[in-house]
Amino acid sequence: MSNLDQAYLDQLNPPQKEAVLKVEGPTMIIAGAGSGKTRVLTYRIAHLIKEHNVDPFSILSLTFTNKAAREMRERIETVVGSNARNLWMGTFHSVFSRILRAEADKLGYPSHFTIYDTDDSKSLLKNIIKYYGLDDKVYKPNVVLNRISSAKNRLVSWQEYMNNPIFLQDDTENGKPEMGKIYKEYVQRCFKADAMDFDDLLFNTNVLFRDHIDVLNKYQQRFKYVMVDEFQDTNISQYLITKKLAAVRRNICVVGDDAQSIYAFRGADIQNILNFEKDYPELNVVKLEQNYRSSKTIVGAANSIIGKNKNQLRKSVWTDNGEGELIDLIKATSDSEEGKLVASAIFESKNQNHYHNSDFAILYRTNSQSRALEEALRRNNIKYKIIGGLSFYQRKEIKDVLGYIRFAVNQNDEQALRRIINLPKRGIGDSSVEKLVVAAAENNADLWTALDNAKHVLSGRAATAVTEFVTLIKSFKLAVEKKDAFEAASHIAKNSGLLKELYDDKTIEGRNRYENVQELLNGIKDFVDNSENEDKSMSAFLQEIALLTDVENDKDEDKDYVTMMTIHSSKGLEFKNVFVVGMEEDLFPSQMMISSRQDLEEERRLFYVAITRAETKLYMSYALTRYRFGRLKTCEPSRFLSEIDTDFIKINQKFSSPASPAADYTRSFVNQVSQPVRKPVNQAVVHKPSPDFKPSNTSRLEVGNKVEHPKFGFGEVTSIEIQGANKKASINFEKAGEKTLLLSFAKLRIL
Repeated sequence: MSNLDQAYLDQLNPPQKEAVLKVEGPTMIIAGAGSGKTRVLTYRIAHLIKEHNVDPFSILSLTFTNKAAREMRERIETVVGSNARNLWMGTFHSVFSRILRAEADKLGYPSHFTIYDTDDSKSLLKNIIKYYGLDDKVYKPNVVLNRISSAKNRLVSWQEYMNNPIFLQDDTENGKPEMGKIYKEYVQRCFKADAMDFDDLLFNTNVLFRDHIDVLNKYQQRFKYVMVDEFQDTNISQYLITKKLAAVRRNICVVGDDAQSIYAFRGADIQNILNFEKDYPELNVVKLEQNYRSSKTIVGAANSIIGKNKNQLRKSVWTDNGEGELIDLIKATSDSEEGKLVASAIFESKNQNHYHNSDFAILYRTNSQSRALEEALRRNNIKYKIIGGLSFYQRKEIKDVLGYIRFAVNQNDEQALRRIINLPKRGIGDSSVEKLVVAAAENNADLWTALDNAKHVLSGRAATAVTEFVTLIKSFKLAVEKKDAFEAASHIAKNSGLLKELYDDKTIEGRNRYENVQELLNGIKDFVDNSENEDKSMSAFLQEIALLTDVENDKDEDKDYVTMMTIHSSKGLEFKNVFVVGMEEDLFPSQMMISSRQDLEEERRLFYVAITRAETKLYMSYALTRYRFGRLKTCEPSRFLSEIDTDFIKINQKFSSPASPAADYTRSFVNQVSQPVRKPVNQAVVHKPSPDFKPSNTSRLEVGNKVEHPKFGFGEVTSIEIQGANKKASINFEKAGEKTLLLSFAKLRIL
């Protein structure tokens, strides 16, 4: 072993070193928060290449963000050199889209298939819902898309969906009996448009490996070692693909932390990591338990929280870092005062400790909580940024240019066509587009053929306009085929008329939009000039940007801002100082997540993630009153506060409301503050509906009515309010307390 090799191994603690050196057979690395898992993964791959002479082309490393893959590849390159560029490393979607493009013909797709983003999918669903004459208030595109996504992630095809009586009954009971028909139409239209959505990239890879054993065998032989990061976040579809790829050699290494599994709502299945040993009885398990990120106080508090979960892989996270300050609990009389107190605490901490804005993060359970905090930060001239806002590639002017580019590459892309056909305005209305779509369907032809024969479908100015549009697209198609991505994009931006229209708009907004398009062209030039990109084509560029995430597209030059984001968005990040706000019952844990142990344990894991983002100082805050659904609600502290060992927390008297009880720094007072929270999960209210329970017509529900709810039990209506088309009732339930319910969804029996 060379000195260099020994040098990188010397940087590892014993469990980390074991994880790096154990390369044969199935291995599960349970990596606690801040335990250096990225370093371990990096050195493990480097060790395979340097010490075991493994060809980088035969190593598959799957991550959940392009940013994580890029950082790992750069680190590996410092150890093994440029050979690291040959690794098959990236997100599930980017790696499997690469395989699908190579094998697309097996599934009836061209290699240049389009990848639909969420907006494209919703737009297509809106068209389908309109096509079938369905009520878009009942069949909301977002809800329909989530239902289809959930089915695909469980590998349920539209055929299986429509033949499953449980799905059909569930849809009927939810007032959406046509869901299966929409799913079928959606899949068929995507296929006809030579398009896949994000879920298809996984679904179709499973289909490819299921139906084409020769293709599966080819990739099984290619990938001698398979590694999966953030394994606790995988869904059934992702796990089955990796399991198949590793089936021959069983050299599969998964890295994750069940305590940070927080994406069940996206289809992540915690059972993948909890039951991994059942699939691999010879499994080697390595636990990374030393936390290098946080103080002893923060680590201790996190351990005391997650220890309450029953369904977990046990580990003992510890740290050699200093004790650190106690967690500060901030009490506010209202949500607006909570914002003021948090802003004041940041302002003072910056002055006392010479911190930058970027040393602070504010984490919340829901995006709606940001308003009061934003107002307070602005009043204190503290720069902030909300992560999860509109990304560069989601801006209208960017999507418009990309729409032209997409259609130049794929003339069956219906969503791109609908976006650009009358942009800039050329006299082609929606009705003309619908006639062309219908004509294509009736003649069993593709959309491009219908456009090319518009004179047989349309008449007058519309026919002429479509014919001119087709001629324009043919010139763009030629540019895409003959030129590199930058030259083609420049040609399209200029000749489409979009660039001129933006340039002629002399408003500040118009100028910004024009500069954004110029920045897009700059990005394409960077792509073409990058020596690592062998394929300089427009198709290759479209594939790359289709798989980017919002945070990775951040082009803000000034990075000194307080970061504001949901706790879900904060996973994988770390900050010196963290504020976890809104620590109230029904907010955190969410009212929607307290009906089962499984749901509440996920909420507790989310709280664990929030705590472990902090390195030096952690603050928590709650309000005694908060506006929710337009009404002022009385709040009580979150049950999670009572689960923190009192050795780690204190009331912050200076930054708590003077109207709240005087602070007392003893353990008994912290207990007193925390104890009024509701019962723990095993004592959660579970109501058994009456034998004759049948939902009533609530259109005439009045204040004072006694009602029964199938989950919350018996209660009395205390107020009713109407907001637009929504009618809400506040009901004081005997055991579940006060709840605000939308009457269009609530199942209530009027007594």
